[in-house]
Amino acid sequence: MITGEMLVKYYELNKKKKEIELEMNQLKDTFHHYFDDQVGSNDKGEITIDGYKLQRQIRKTEKFNEEETVKRLEELQMTDLIKVVKKPDDIKIKSAINLGLIKTEDFEGCILSTTSPAITVKPVTPR
Repeated sequence: MITGEMLVKYYELNKKKKEIELEMNQLKDTFHHYFDDQVGSNDKGEITIDGYKLQRQIRKTEKFNEEETVKRLEELQMTDLIKVVKKPDDIKIKSAINLGLIKTEDFEGCILSTTSPAITVKPVTPR
């Protein structure tokens, strides 16, 4: 059973959550600025104050520049290392349907539909 109390509690908790996230992000920015000044912008750091340790870790990710890498692989004649991805172009398909070049019925069984539930609670203002 859902009660008005539950709705009020959910609304208030959600509001607090947003306030907490904002405050935490401001603190994180302060911490990053501190470490930027003390050890450099891309360096890890650590300090201990009042029995709490604050650490900043630096995570590095690397990925290939797709266009340049494909070009280089073709130059090296290593085309077996290039993925060919066939994907439907949603925008072009919808345009073709709108222009009457194809019919929606032609894609029966091809369209996947998903749903996802979302909860919102807002106070109702009397009119």
